[in-house]
Amino acid sequence: QVQLVESGGGLVQSGGSLRLSCAASGRAFPYVLAWFRQAPGKEREIVARITWAGGSLYYTTSVKDRFTISRDRAKRTLYLQMSDLKPEDTAVYYCAAGEATTATMTSEYTYWGQGTQVTVSS
Repeated sequence: QVQLVESGGGLVQSGGSLRLSCAASGRAFPYVLAWFRQAPGKEREIVARITWAGGSLYYTTSVKDRFTISRDRAKRTLYLQMSDLKPEDTAVYYCAAGEATTATMTSEYTYWGQGTQVTVSS
């Protein structure tokens, strides 16, 4: 019903910036959108959340004031602007979509992208 494709990952030095994009396609419009990330050997964790309407904003504490989640409804695209990147931000970043506005767990999201690698060097 919906496909999510991430792009924009890459290698950046500590303190640098990247913008991730998630292009949505298909006829479904899940209500809530989120970015998750997973580092090797670690559990997948939520990074940020937003609805297509722009509400229900959420950021995990470690990225607050550095990352900004946004969306373009006309383009059906989700973004994650990442600034002041740190080596601890290194992970595969995933776009996800679901229905519950309060969702923060992986099990609460129905659709997932394939992931895009973000590597931050020291």
